[in-house]
Amino acid sequence: MLIIKNKTLIKLLTFNFAGAMALFPFILVADENMKKDQTVINHEKIHLRQQREMLVIPFLMWYWGEYLILRIKYKNHRLAYRNISFEKEAYANESNLHYLSKRPFWAFLKYVSLK
Repeated sequence: MLIIKNKTLIKLLTFNFAGAMALFPFILVADENMKKDQTVINHEKIHLRQQREMLVIPFLMWYWGEYLILRIKYKNHRLAYRNISFEKEAYANESNLHYLSKRPFWAFLKYVSLK
């Protein structure tokens, strides 16, 4: 895992929405403070694990597919984003710095909501 600070790239890739993102095998952060924030880094490490176990491209397809369905459902970007199963898992466990050592394979599935 390599952490790269590049505000311009983050803005471009997240449409100026996020301050950090994981793109296997990198974590991209907008500023030095995020690079040092263990919660942010742990959140992104959870995404790296999700990407690795799904082989990146299927992860990205599922992520964006789920986002599009939720965007139609909620008619709101932030609500759609926060309800993506991958994000729900990462947000629920970002403060637990030992989560990844005990995380079961494909743990994000328990956060998928079919409602």
